[in-house]
Amino acid sequence: MSPSRRTVLAATAAGVLAVGGTLVATQTGAVAAESSPVGFASLNGGTSGGSSSTVVTVTTAAALKTALSSSTSQTVRVSGLITISGMYSVASNKTVIGVGSASGVTGGGFNLSGVKNIIIRNLVFKNAADDSINVQSSTTNVWIDHNDLSNGYDGLIDIKRGSDFITVSWNHLHDHDKSMLLGHSDDNSAEDLGHLRVTYVHNWFDGTNQRHPRVRFANPVHVLNNYYSNVGSYGVASTENAGVFVERNYFENVANPTITQTGDSDSGNLKVLNNYKVNSGTEVVRNGASVAAIPYSYTPEANSTVKATVTAGAGTGKI
Repeated sequence: MSPSRRTVLAATAAGVLAVGGTLVATQTGAVAAESSPVGFASLNGGTSGGSSSTVVTVTTAAALKTALSSSTSQTVRVSGLITISGMYSVASNKTVIGVGSASGVTGGGFNLSGVKNIIIRNLVFKNAADDSINVQSSTTNVWIDHNDLSNGYDGLIDIKRGSDFITVSWNHLHDHDKSMLLGHSDDNSAEDLGHLRVTYVHNWFDGTNQRHPRVRFANPVHVLNNYYSNVGSYGVASTENAGVFVERNYFENVANPTITQTGDSDSGNLKVLNNYKVNSGTEVVRNGASVAAIPYSYTPEANSTVKATVTAGAGTGKI
């Protein structure tokens, strides 16, 4: 039987986030995947990615580099684990999707700079010499979904320099230190204020150490229904007067679920609601009234079911 489509899926007994996209249920109803992005990437005209009627399948580094940088609106299917060097530029209006559960890149990463309308799904990113995915320079409308990211040199998913309207969903991050940066430096307020609006939902931070995310200036940032397991330094950090809403996440073996200061950065603002904690510390909150309202409608999943939902659905091979 082919997957059934419906607007709201109960992966367990609880609701799964439903906004801006249709959810796809398996026969068992145990795993959910959206057919279009939820959260911030569904705003500002939406994020549709490249043309589904213009499709190219790549198996080599040279072919991948050419397809990603092409000005053509297209879907790029990555077949196999391709060894690349450095950062490959991704042009506007692209859907980049892995074939099967083990396709992707090793040794390098993707750079999205000053572009728009990009979807990155079902890809393995490992052993990057720099960032695995770098989003910068006012890039808008990006959906990063159902990827497996590990063992990079710097960030796994870094978003900075005025980029906006981005959703990071259903990714499995593991074997890494600095996971997700949002806002790259304390002295970049002129470019970043009013931007960097990101939804982080249904991601699995699996034994990673810090930056899940680490936020500067952005307000609001929505951290919803993620699973944090055996996290080392801290879960979510809000700094430089950012406004972060940390809602109905599942923290297991996380000594510091949230913090409002790290490094040399000034403090940020942080609001929490109904997070589920197992063998974890108390959340740090600050000036929650200054965290801007989330500008889209959504139905969150119950906090206690997040672990089961995310471990079943995050990563590659689930869409």
